[in-house]
Amino acid sequence: MVYDSRRVEPGGMFVALPGESVDGHDFAAAAIEAGAAGVLASRPVGVPAVVVPDVRAAYGQLARAVIDRLPDITVIGVTGSVGKTSTKDLLGQVLGTLAPTVANVGSTNNELGLPQTVAQANDDTRYLVLEMGARGIGHITYLTGIAPPRVGVVTRIGSAHLGEFGSTDNIVTAKGELVEALPAGDEGGLAVLNADDALVAGMTARTRARVLTYGLRPGADVRAIDIELDEQGRPRFRLAIRSAEARVRLRVHGGHQVSNALAAAAVAAGLGYPLDATAQALSDAEALSPGRMQVTIRPDGVTIIDDAYNASPDAMGAALTALADMTAPTGRRAVAVLGEMAELGDQAMSIHYEVGERVAASGVGWLVAIGSDGADEYARGAAGQTVIDRVPDPDHALATLRAGLQPGDVVLVKAANAVGLQVLARQLIEQEATAQRRA
Repeated sequence: MVYDSRRVEPGGMFVALPGESVDGHDFAAAAIEAGAAGVLASRPVGVPAVVVPDVRAAYGQLARAVIDRLPDITVIGVTGSVGKTSTKDLLGQVLGTLAPTVANVGSTNNELGLPQTVAQANDDTRYLVLEMGARGIGHITYLTGIAPPRVGVVTRIGSAHLGEFGSTDNIVTAKGELVEALPAGDEGGLAVLNADDALVAGMTARTRARVLTYGLRPGADVRAIDIELDEQGRPRFRLAIRSAEARVRLRVHGGHQVSNALAAAAVAAGLGYPLDATAQALSDAEALSPGRMQVTIRPDGVTIIDDAYNASPDAMGAALTALADMTAPTGRRAVAVLGEMAELGDQAMSIHYEVGERVAASGVGWLVAIGSDGADEYARGAAGQTVIDRVPDPDHALATLRAGLQPGDVVLVKAANAVGLQVLARQLIEQEATAQRRA
């Protein structure tokens, strides 16, 4: 089941969703020509179709029917304000080395993307790893109704989508719906909670499931000890689960990835898998989702960190820390190319200013701030501590960067998804496409 007619596979079903600018019903015939066996639609479309009153609701019901026909599958939900996609990617790879596993691609984590992922599961699938996003209270409850989880992971609570939720308390309420949906511990329910985030750790009281905690705190069930970063910001550490330890050397970039790796390790431990196998799987795992700490070294020695898929204050902070970790030890120039963040409500300008202060504190040598009011606040916050260029859009940013980048620079590209900096990151990488190599 897919809702993009360009992704139809022979024998599949095309879900004709109405949209603000495009109506999926208009592509029904093309989907059948591409091999679809039928269309899920809200009106007759002139080709074989199942007509229902509400296509979106029926889509979810069909996905639930898939789950109900796979009694041996274990659904694992992953949510949080930040880190959920990277955690899901690591977890999917760890479990995939142990048993047949299906996981979301990218951030297909809503009422459309989740059913599409569920439809990929079959009789051989042992684990179904589902990132679950929310833009309001009740959204995760809806998703867990489609795919009831046995394991739930909550990464961290932050201010992402604060403008939509209205308050941090509402974010906590919404994200905690995942652990509330878990079965009791004696029925196999497992909640994996971040011990380093008090708001997440407090969700213990909201679940009947067995709880495993992870983090850097000494009392966490799953911990990282003796964390070090290599010259490209890739962490290595000792993974400790109770009294047992194993060494992990991550291929993904940024110290914040340690927490994501610990979450994946905690799930594997809770499912009964050996520590050594988990540590090896984590060491072999790679960055999968585009625009999330993907590092490319150009032939001229310029390093591009493409973290442009999306941005929140916490994610900005983590990315700037990673940039500092990759530059401070060697004296290379840190370049931050930042577009505005979105959905921050009344606090938007003050949060952008604080990120600007973080830019200065991180030792960034050159800030290219893209956009309008938020970019102005980046510049104000960083003023006096770094060279700053203010540009109105990505095209101007590209011209500015092409003129000013020097061999050895390390360039972070990050913004809200709507800003479109993924294109800019790709243009910077492809500027010297010949002989480029992946870090």
